[in-house]
Amino acid sequence: MEVTAARFRAKDIAYIAIFTALIAVGAWIAIPTPVRIDFTLQTLGVFMALGILGGKRGTLAVTAYLLLGAVGAPVFSGFSGGLGALLTPSGGYLIGFFFTALFMWSVEKLTRDSLWLLGAGMVAGAVIYYAFGTAWFMVVYPMGGEAVSLMTALGWCVFPYIPVDLAKIALALALTARLRPYVR
Repeated sequence: MEVTAARFRAKDIAYIAIFTALIAVGAWIAIPTPVRIDFTLQTLGVFMALGILGGKRGTLAVTAYLLLGAVGAPVFSGFSGGLGALLTPSGGYLIGFFFTALFMWSVEKLTRDSLWLLGAGMVAGAVIYYAFGTAWFMVVYPMGGEAVSLMTALGWCVFPYIPVDLAKIALALALTARLRPYVR
């Protein structure tokens, strides 16, 4: 019995590590933008981790990713890391990933059997990291000189990303449907 439990834990750790690495690789695939909030595949990795691994293991993968970055591993966009990376204008989106993961974990029982509900949960999760990221952007960006209005921040940091994030959510859902049976 103990051997089975140990294998199960080792398997969980392996899955968490794999998805932590996928989130990091997604962060490195970036298209720079003028306001320093890059288009990345990070969110695809976050939603894949939460969809495929489930709430608990997915949240642990997101948390491990953020902790690796916070201690200085170059896992964030632009191969950056350290607490300083969290203090940039895009740092709020990274923090928002954690709260998105907690939200997805909390609604897991509602979304488990339905890809449509899981997709709706992912869209709600995107709203969560958009909210954290935009609020953070509005606090940090003005430190460079001038304040930005909410509509300007949304125009720079949210509206251009919505179609791309919806496509990433659709891809994450397709991959979840295909891969989740093999991971459980």
